[in-house]
Amino acid sequence: MNKMIYNVTVSVDEPVHEDWLHWMKTVHVPDVMATGFFTSSKVCRVLAHEEGGVTYAIQYVVKNRQAYDEYQALHAPQLQAQHAERFGAQTAAFRTLLEILHEEEQ
Repeated sequence: MNKMIYNVTVSVDEPVHEDWLHWMKTVHVPDVMATGFFTSSKVCRVLAHEEGGVTYAIQYVVKNRQAYDEYQALHAPQLQAQHAERFGAQTAAFRTLLEILHEEEQ
C-alpha cells in the first residue's frame, strides 16, 4: 500500500493570516505531528491572488489508509475544534486525501 498525503487547504482572512501562520507552525502542526500518525509535514502558501485572503496548503504524509483513519477517529475532531475555536469564520478549510503513486527526490 502506498503512502498518502493528508492535504488541508485553508483560506485565511488577510487581517489574521500572520497570526494564523504563526499558530499553525508553533502549535497546531506540532500537535498533529505529536499524534504519531504522520511521518512529515509541510506548510505551503498557495501562490494565487485571492480577494481578502491568503491560501495555504498544509500537507501531512501518512504511511497508509489505516493510520489516516485512526487519526481521523482519535484526534481530528479535537484538533479541528481547537482551530475553529481560535479562528472561527476567519478561515475556510477543505481536506483531501491523496495517494502517492510515484515519488522521486534528488
